[in-house]
Amino acid sequence: MAGRTLLDRIWDSHCVAQDGSEALIYVDLHLLHEVTSPQAFAGLHEARRSVRAPARTLALFDHNVPTEGQEQGIAAVADPEARAQLGRLVENSERHGIERFAMGDPRNGIVHIVAPEQGRTLPGTTIVCGDSHTSTHGAFGALAFGIGTSQIEHVLATQTLRLRKPPAMRVTITGAVTAPVSAKDMALGVLAAIGVDGAIDHVIEFAGPAVRALSMEGRMTLCNLAIEMGARSALIAPDAVTIAYLAQRLGHLPDWPQRSAAWAALASDPDAVFAREVTVSADDLGPMVSWGTTPAQVVPVGGRVPDPAKVADGAARRAQERALAYMGLRPGQPIAGLPIDRVFIGSCTNSRIEDLRAAAEVLRGRTVAPGVRAMVVPGSGLVRAQAEAEGVADVFVAAGLDWRQPGCSMCVGMNPDRLAPGERCAATSNRNFENRQGTGGRTHLMSPASAAAAAVAGRIVDVREV
Repeated sequence: MAGRTLLDRIWDSHCVAQDGSEALIYVDLHLLHEVTSPQAFAGLHEARRSVRAPARTLALFDHNVPTEGQEQGIAAVADPEARAQLGRLVENSERHGIERFAMGDPRNGIVHIVAPEQGRTLPGTTIVCGDSHTSTHGAFGALAFGIGTSQIEHVLATQTLRLRKPPAMRVTITGAVTAPVSAKDMALGVLAAIGVDGAIDHVIEFAGPAVRALSMEGRMTLCNLAIEMGARSALIAPDAVTIAYLAQRLGHLPDWPQRSAAWAALASDPDAVFAREVTVSADDLGPMVSWGTTPAQVVPVGGRVPDPAKVADGAARRAQERALAYMGLRPGQPIAGLPIDRVFIGSCTNSRIEDLRAAAEVLRGRTVAPGVRAMVVPGSGLVRAQAEAEGVADVFVAAGLDWRQPGCSMCVGMNPDRLAPGERCAATSNRNFENRQGTGGRTHLMSPASAAAAAVAGRIVDVREV
């Protein structure tokens, strides 16, 4: 009998009941934010149900919050719909005794930044949130899913989720990358290799020496982008890097030796069989930049925009043609040298302290190019405070970037931070879809170091030359 995968181990330990092809899975941590939770609570109240496990639920403000003036509270939010959603989260969390980090609280920020730094994301657990990039938490060996509004209501009422078990897929990344090439470049490299549907409906387990060499911040970036590969979720087996990160937050607990030993042993069996196996080399990987309107439409910074005429598949050819038209590019055009209007450093992909340090290293002693507006949005109030304590924030301010308060900001376009039509942005976000960061806005995904280099040059450049 074949050994079990990491997915098998977590799934089996959380399966409450089985009904044909579907299972009822217990949820260890439920993360809430203001955009996807109001309708779920409304359904809960209409059915006169209570929240099953408030202690396993955490509410945060991230999507709709402005990144300036948070000390003024919800009343200062200009958009009435956003203000209403934020207010409902306050009401619902207080009504059900759910822990909430208020807007302006230094512990508040983007859900996928806050939960790990608060020691709430743990190996071997199940985590859900009404946000597609919940896969981020898989960096710790947690099985984490993004869920819809009706599923949020189900979890609130029962602390379980009804799911079909996805197949497991292993993506082994060989070789290594060296700075300034980063986990973001690695993730975009995998996307270029397998495409946006390369892992469709699977749970990816990332493995290999290049993955093991990543910090926890880098692993979170990699798992965050698994969703863009079509995956349902992502996993990385815990190791010494994971344990060291958690020891800083939980090492004081009396049962720490038992916990850490159990986590360190959590892995796929050597003879585990995966539904799919893919190997990608990181040895020759350089800085990557997206050219189109999906994260898989990406090339090395020294590369050129592809020519749709050379694509045999009709649907793929039309997709490239549409992307080129939207992005205002021409076939065969070099990606390097393309002028930019805006720079955004932030999002749940790249707004941790390691990301900010990498950007600051490029910006130190330099200034933003004339005509470019650049902003840095830390992922949480604690990341912001650490960046200020280390002098990282001072580098940004001296270079002419806007130093903002935490939130999803321009990544999602649900708050005041948006691109104007036709503006071209170097962004550390996870998505470059049409109109994603503002109607008619053109987004080029890249790493924090590459975005910082673009800010200085006023155009897309190879950060290694800076």
